[in-house]
Amino acid sequence: MPSTIIGYARTSTLDQTYGLAAQLRDLEDAGCEKVFQEQVSSVDKNRPELERAMEYAREGDVFIVTKLDRLARSMPDLVRIRDTLQTKGVTLKILTLGIDTSTPTGKLMMNLLGSIAEFERDIMLERQREGIAKAREEGKYKGRAPTAQRKADEVRRMKAEGKTIDQIVVDLEISRSSVFRALRAE
Repeated sequence: MPSTIIGYARTSTLDQTYGLAAQLRDLEDAGCEKVFQEQVSSVDKNRPELERAMEYAREGDVFIVTKLDRLARSMPDLVRIRDTLQTKGVTLKILTLGIDTSTPTGKLMMNLLGSIAEFERDIMLERQREGIAKAREEGKYKGRAPTAQRKADEVRRMKAEGKTIDQIVVDLEISRSSVFRALRAE
């Protein structure tokens, strides 16, 4: 079966019709035979057309987007998408960056982007740990009280009223083990 050139276009809002039209034009110019498009925010985890496009892609296909920010909401998200396509034997092209993962340079660029994302995340987590440690030292940070622990009094009250464990779990939206833990602490 011959390979297919697949395009994916996304804008964040319905107001961005010109942005979507420009992407569709660029994807057509790039030779896309099948185009998936949607208008959802990149922070929305539910991007059904992206998932459909990746599911549609087969070994030997080329997956094209106009810009990196149209494809992924973060570098880890990009790495996940890249890995999914790579596992399927699908080439990824990002037009504005000139990245083509079928070439050694394109693979290098994608790996660099992934490494930078991982480094960025590690640095952010390190800063967060340092900030928490400093706040604890100054007595400003006590940590978040576990949700179920904050509801312990309610658990005991509801049990005293004759509610079943299952009713308490549903009403307070906590796990069974949290209910038993609250009752044991009594």
